[in-house]
Amino acid sequence: MIEPLLKTHFPNAKTGAEITETYLNFISGEYGSEMDKILFATSLCCDDINVSTDFRRVLTRPFTLGGLGGLPYAGITGMVAFAHHVPDGGDAFIFYGPHIGITDDGVLGQMRRPGQQHLTNSCGALVLALERLNNGHKAVPEQYDLDAQELMLERSLAPLKTEGAGEIDIKNAVEFTYYNVRTRLLRLIKASRSEFCCKRIFLLGGIIINTSPEFHDYVDIRDFEVLDPKQIEDPELVSILASKAFKDL
Repeated sequence: MIEPLLKTHFPNAKTGAEITETYLNFISGEYGSEMDKILFATSLCCDDINVSTDFRRVLTRPFTLGGLGGLPYAGITGMVAFAHHVPDGGDAFIFYGPHIGITDDGVLGQMRRPGQQHLTNSCGALVLALERLNNGHKAVPEQYDLDAQELMLERSLAPLKTEGAGEIDIKNAVEFTYYNVRTRLLRLIKASRSEFCCKRIFLLGGIIINTSPEFHDYVDIRDFEVLDPKQIEDPELVSILASKAFKDL
């Protein structure tokens, strides 16, 4: 079984199906949100393996904000477009975060993908960015024309590489990337808050853990918040993970 190995690294992780049921039932029951009036957006890595998270089964037509590593490359333009597309009388829901693979032996940063017997990196883009950072890679202007997202991902990890620091491992890079995705999303939402006509923006963030095809993928939830676009000026966002209603779910 993969779960005991996985939980040595992410003890609070649950399967994608469990996460889907828990959080959609909560926003439906506690807030009265109608599933067919929720516009779903993701800020996840564009890696094909991430379709195994289950929200797409319930919330159709996802709006894509993210790219390599899950960073919200769509920017303010993308966030404003997302705000304008929310159904009348509906809510916005954004699921975000990076991903990391785990082998059947519990090694992080690699996985066996559907239809393959060999191991590949996951997140491959993050592993490459980390390797470049550890090796002191310096981008040249021509690279930005052909590989802008990868270079932005690499640059986003730069604060990890302080003077005298040793090599950064993949788990630390994923944890830091989660922080980067979350921080940038909140900045984009605040910058475009006046464009949202809905009453609520649900924000669910975590780290997706990719496993071999025989097993479920897991999600380690880190933050779950509900924002009122009219009150986003307050920089302190209150998590509802600790609310009585959520605990009693």
